[in-house]
Amino acid sequence: MTQPQTQNQSQKKTRRAMLEEFVVAHPADGFARYGLAMECASTGDNAAAVENYEKLLASHPQYVSGYFQYGQLLARLARIDDARRILTSGIEAARRSGDEHAASEMETALAQL
Repeated sequence: MTQPQTQNQSQKKTRRAMLEEFVVAHPADGFARYGLAMECASTGDNAAAVENYEKLLASHPQYVSGYFQYGQLLARLARIDDARRILTSGIEAARRSGDEHAASEMETALAQL
């Protein structure tokens, strides 16, 4: 017995493709954009990761974990000045939201640059 074509197609979609579709359907969903940025970074598509982190932080400046992950990516790409800028902004965002743990993690990452 064969499965319907649509089910086969959805099973073959990559995680990234599913996240991209979700972001298109829910453009205001910060978590979806964050997930897409993380997926792009983990698969080595650094340009797409940078683009998605930029879009995330432009539309959700309070998304603290986005700053940390984006700063780490920029550091891996040897974009040290950009990493410093993003981590500094992330520390400020974390403090505004009362997330001292995240602020502390980003301060440590910043000190290691």
